[in-house]
Amino acid sequence: MTTAAASSPPAQAEEFLPFDVRLVPATLACWSITAIGILGGPGAAVVATSSTIVVALFGSLALRRFSARRAASGPSWAGVAAVVVLALCFGGAIWLQTRSIAEHPVAAAAESRAWITASVQLEEDPRRLTAPGPAMVMLKAELTRVDVGGEALNVGGRVSIIAPESSWAGLLPGQRITVRGRLGEPIRPDMSVAVIRTSAPPVTADEPGSISAAAGTFRSNLAEVAQNSMPPDRAGLLPGLVVGDVSRLDETVTENFRAAGLTHLTAVSGANFSIVIGAVLLVLRGIGIGPRATVAVAFVVLVAFVIVARPSPSVLRAAVMGSIGLLALVTGRRRQAVPALCGAVLGLIAWWPRLAVDVGFVLSVVATAGLVLVAPIWVDRLRARGWPRAAAEVVAVAAAAHAVTAPVVAAMTGTVSVVGIAANVLAAPVVAPITVVGIVTAVIATVSGTLAELVAQLASAPLWWLIAVAEEAASVPVAGVVVPDGVRGAVLAVLGTVALLSALRFTVFRWVAAVVALAVLAMWTAAVLW
Repeated sequence: MTTAAASSPPAQAEEFLPFDVRLVPATLACWSITAIGILGGPGAAVVATSSTIVVALFGSLALRRFSARRAASGPSWAGVAAVVVLALCFGGAIWLQTRSIAEHPVAAAAESRAWITASVQLEEDPRRLTAPGPAMVMLKAELTRVDVGGEALNVGGRVSIIAPESSWAGLLPGQRITVRGRLGEPIRPDMSVAVIRTSAPPVTADEPGSISAAAGTFRSNLAEVAQNSMPPDRAGLLPGLVVGDVSRLDETVTENFRAAGLTHLTAVSGANFSIVIGAVLLVLRGIGIGPRATVAVAFVVLVAFVIVARPSPSVLRAAVMGSIGLLALVTGRRRQAVPALCGAVLGLIAWWPRLAVDVGFVLSVVATAGLVLVAPIWVDRLRARGWPRAAAEVVAVAAAAHAVTAPVVAAMTGTVSVVGIAANVLAAPVVAPITVVGIVTAVIATVSGTLAELVAQLASAPLWWLIAVAEEAASVPVAGVVVPDGVRGAVLAVLGTVALLSALRFTVFRWVAAVVALAVLAMWTAAVLW
């Protein structure tokens, strides 16, 4: 018996072990310290770091005494020391950076709304602003040289540029430009030193690098093929779903997606990378490529997709999160998913501290945690009740993602989508085919536009389905429940989710929920189709 037990595969044995959560306290501590430092400044960073160390020390002592009474093992001193050391490192780093921003000469000039001439390097694509008035875009850039009041300074620092869409929309990440405009204080605390507002085109603009230009051509080819091969609403949606290019997305479609809880589909997320890499793995395994070669090719495709989608912090974050989710899905090693996620969070916040207060980062981390922790459990429970695997995975993934992200969305927008789960369930089957067809279309477009237009037609019907689902979801009278924004909204969303999950533990509530869900899906599908 002992020999048989000892020879059981580790992968089977670890299914009975709890998740490895040893890195979770350190991750939460470092994330909190960084976020508080960015929002509150150097003083807040010191207070947050000191408080974290005190809580870690006294909390560990209390837990060890509680564990001793129950003859159980308490937290190790090595784990406590790791939390303290990491808290000191992250706290010291964010203190230095926030103090540097507070003392930055451009930040001081922004308080007096001074005029400035600056040389900058663009970090991201221009993003269209929805404010009334002339069409404007926002660009994120890194300073290299500034001229304030006749004094030239070779300084760095992150700035936001608000400029006319007509003369700035065509710029690409990596380009070096010179801008003349008026300074203003940052719109939100994101470690920017100032905002530059201008109504003129760039004074000078260097040619983009070869990689950035190639990525721009790839994106523009996809958009052009879509415009030539399908109606405008679908043509604007295809680049958004594939590479996050929403520059041509119809405003009505945008509003419907927001009301239906489908906005995340038009932003590059971990799901995009999971779909692309998953398709590559499926093809390579199908033709008999070895595991090492498969990993190498998948890595090359991952890097290429990062370049095309733009290697901004948000895209790199999505690549890391998507890789973690795919790794957990492919290997089935759930125990290692949490340490991998925590390590990714720590690494990303250490490299880009501003991600600590980025809503997209929060949603991505929470959704990935739901994917690797909650969704597999719900899939197993649904399959135990006789659900087919495909149906169980679609419903469990959509429900888990909505459940764990609802508090964040409620805190930021003051609304909780009632139709979000149903809309995502109906949308889920077509997202992967659209993404794969879009990538193949863009690749073929580099060789033949005519052939690419024929391939793009394969995505036309799925795109119509997505638009129809969003339109019907947005038309529901109570598509979103209004709640207070901030912490109160998040708490209400958590309480509502817990209450719903608790009610579903009883058979009668499960039957009622199943009947209502089937009736809604049937009526909704009929409305979309007819």
